Amino acid sequence: MSPGVDALLEQARAGLRRLTPHDTVEAVRAGALLVDTRTEAQRREQGELPGAIVIDRTVLEWRLDPASDWRIPESTSYDRQIVVVCRQGYSSSLAAASLQALGLRQATDMIGGVQGWREAGLPMSDRPADIRH
Repeated sequence: MSPGVDALLEQARAGLRRLTPHDTVEAVRAGALLVDTRTEAQRREQGELPGAIVIDRTVLEWRLDPASDWRIPESTSYDRQIVVVCRQGYSSSLAAASLQALGLRQATDMIGGVQGWREAGLPMSDRPADIRH
């Protein structure tokens, strides 16, 4: 019998040092890679996150693994901090745990997702998204 998705989420978060939206701003200023995994519809509804690279969840590991032939140019080291963001901060925890299992030791996510970012009063971007396929 499955322990359920709540147990899976709890296990994923146990290995993360999750960031608040304000911590995320500071991490990006210090060189962290901000990765937005929201769907196009969610981004259209909530707006674009400034400084984020948009990567579809279905290809996330391939784009961020520095050893992958399909990585993005910014993925140069297993030691680079990566902050994954989703709509509310749930699927991003699972994604960050998957990246850690891949060897990206500093992968984490943002508490509250873009909803938390907006509630913190942080600005959204008026520029087109940096979408990576």
